[in-house]
Amino acid sequence: MRKNEVHSPSNGYKIIAVDDEEGIVDSLSIFLKRSGYEFTGVTDPLEAIERVRNEHFDLMILDFIMEPIHGDKVVEEIRKFNKELYILLLTGHKDLAPPLETIRKLDIQGYCEKSDKFDQLLLLIESGIKSIAQMNEIKRINLELSNTYEKLEKAYLDSIQTLRYTVEAKDPYTRGHSDRVSAYSVLIGEKLGLSEDDLKTLRVGGLFHDIGKIGIPDSILLKESKLTDDEYSEIKSHPAIGAHILCNAEVFKDIIPIVKHHHERYDGRGYPCQLKGEDIPYFARIATIADAFDAMTSKRTYRNSLPIDIVRAEIEKNLGTQFDPKIGKAFLDILNNDYEKIEKIKEDYPS
Repeated sequence: MRKNEVHSPSNGYKIIAVDDEEGIVDSLSIFLKRSGYEFTGVTDPLEAIERVRNEHFDLMILDFIMEPIHGDKVVEEIRKFNKELYILLLTGHKDLAPPLETIRKLDIQGYCEKSDKFDQLLLLIESGIKSIAQMNEIKRINLELSNTYEKLEKAYLDSIQTLRYTVEAKDPYTRGHSDRVSAYSVLIGEKLGLSEDDLKTLRVGGLFHDIGKIGIPDSILLKESKLTDDEYSEIKSHPAIGAHILCNAEVFKDIIPIVKHHHERYDGRGYPCQLKGEDIPYFARIATIADAFDAMTSKRTYRNSLPIDIVRAEIEKNLGTQFDPKIGKAFLDILNNDYEKIEKIKEDYPS
């Protein structure tokens, strides 16, 4: 520390200054440390880029005319890996400043002319620090909200998962069925080129598509003989019951269409709403074929699982009637060319 130099206590904000004139860097060091900032001075712009890459700084003061590269090139490189650094550009003269279009494009927050006095620069720095403080507070709040939402989402998922296990305990057929429908739905979604968010919706929707069976009497779920018309009508209420169970939780809003409409038919003869064609939610149309495939390839109390050739033929026959033709063809392509993926799912989630 230089003799008689007074430093204010650090306010925690880190500033890096880049100027190929060592005298400017030294002057800024004294001035900013007295103002309470943690200061780093660099005379080589290429070194400055690496310092920013490897260390945290809140604000950069950057000279424009430098060797071997000018300040705008420094910013251009930094913006490739750091979009948040607050940058103030210093110019020897305002006529030497880069065009306003360049300043905006590179997201430079401000600039001022060099001067023996740093009053204007200090005002710009203080304004920048206030913006940084607000941005940090917004980040903190968003992180807290995100953590809270994740905890809430997990609590809801755990609660509904418990209900799902209760359904599986009631209905032996459901055991493993929902996991397979979930996995088949994701497989189809991948074939159709859906996004990761969409695949997540399909995965969760498949897991909970039969949650409404919690409201179906055991005497119907466990009946081994043919159901009466009244009993079948009772079974057909499970999609609406499932949608009602999930309707008050915001976290499940995207999967409710799957739960409610996975028994609709493309020709409009399904339930509960007799939706037709593309009026049926897209993800529900995917879950429909996954659900039907698992039903046909699973052993039931009244029949064995169907051979895969018969299942293929049944799907082909029902394209455009029970199933969306495009989705059905995508699934047939999986059955014909990637059947090992189907077998892997069956191994992972046995009945």
